[in-house]
Amino acid sequence: MSNKEIAQNLINLVGGKENIISAQSCMTRCRLELKDYSKVEMSVLEKANSVLGVVEAEGQLQVIYGPGKVTKVTGEVKKIIENIENIENIEDIEDIAKITKERIKSKNDTKVKNALKKLGSTFIPLIPLFISCGLVLAINNIAGVYFGDAYKLTTAAKIIGLIGSGVFSILSILVGVNAAKEFGSQMPMMGGVLGGILSSSALSGITLFGTNLTPGRGGVISVILVVLLACFVEKSLKKVVPDVLDLFITPLVTLTVSVLMALIILQPIGGFISDSIGTIVAQTLSSNSIIVSVLSGIVSGALFLPLVMTGMHQALTPIHADLISNVGFTVLLPVLATSGMAQVGAAAAVYRKTKNERLKKTAKNGLFAGVLGIGEPLIYGVTLPLGKPFTAACLGAGAGGAVMAFFKVGAVAIGVSGLPLALLIANGKMFVFLIGVLVSYIAGYAFTMILGFEDPIE
Repeated sequence: MSNKEIAQNLINLVGGKENIISAQSCMTRCRLELKDYSKVEMSVLEKANSVLGVVEAEGQLQVIYGPGKVTKVTGEVKKIIENIENIENIEDIEDIAKITKERIKSKNDTKVKNALKKLGSTFIPLIPLFISCGLVLAINNIAGVYFGDAYKLTTAAKIIGLIGSGVFSILSILVGVNAAKEFGSQMPMMGGVLGGILSSSALSGITLFGTNLTPGRGGVISVILVVLLACFVEKSLKKVVPDVLDLFITPLVTLTVSVLMALIILQPIGGFISDSIGTIVAQTLSSNSIIVSVLSGIVSGALFLPLVMTGMHQALTPIHADLISNVGFTVLLPVLATSGMAQVGAAAAVYRKTKNERLKKTAKNGLFAGVLGIGEPLIYGVTLPLGKPFTAACLGAGAGGAVMAFFKVGAVAIGVSGLPLALLIANGKMFVFLIGVLVSYIAGYAFTMILGFEDPIE
């Protein structure tokens, strides 16, 4: 089927284009907001062409197609539904929006989760850049290991390194713009300006209250803090400043107050948080104490999937970005990635033991995607519905995480998982990373075989 045909089939199975309020895509999912969810032909949709899984979350119907594919299918869906004319009057649309809002609020709408969602959404547009720049850096790292120091001094190595570090050289500006958009600023470029000021080399020549200022101190954490303040100042000013003066007073006061507060209070706070995170990671996952390092890897790997299920994993994205920016790599990502790898092992065990042909087919179809780091089909289609295999995968991730932490495996970029993450491994530890992958597969498989599961009736 063509992408257009897949999109039309999807629309038909969710109740027609008149039943769709909006369609958006993320990295792997087509997220549909519907008027009437009872019209969805769920059993047929789950088996539809190119569909890897279907999830109801955050008040949406989320259809998993995988990276790349989902963008094309969602684009075709939008083309079809945007041709609707006079489907509803404004009162009906407002009613639908109100009902949808109440459903989301009752299910999963908490201040903490909303804040974490905004935090994660700040980095989502940057993920393709993290991946591309990370892969370039990985090529440079591999070439450096293979050809030695002589290669690192060549013009080619320097140009490749320049390309690879591109997103990280202006990360504060990009994060500032995205954070301002997510937190409701009407001047998103203000966030970029604030990020640029906090990372400006001119800060190194300024002494404030007897302390030399440090460019980029606190990394993206400081940027997010100052953008939050700027959004608060901007919104407060718009309530009191006359419209005729808004263009002049609001940006001027917002910028001035935010910068001064950042330099005096927020950047030191961000620096303390960033330094603390770096210290904790260094003293746990990177600890010279094998026991501390391994225990940290076990706990982090085993708890990551439950963290994902609650949405709390959004808070880890700026930590990865900050570690990469300050240290050059994140040792946390390979540990957490073992959760998806252990899912592969657990699903393989389910595939071997189950007598249910549909479950066997679902597991088989999801295994290849799982190996590539796309875990949703296995999580939502195999391990989570069965219960015990999901627990087994968490335990398997703990075993894999212990290996990653023991060998202090780090990644130079974020955005990919599974075997493709091997290309982003720092310091020539790709082979060690692959050992961790194998351990995760085996442990997920073994724990599933030990715990077993109740095989559903065909």
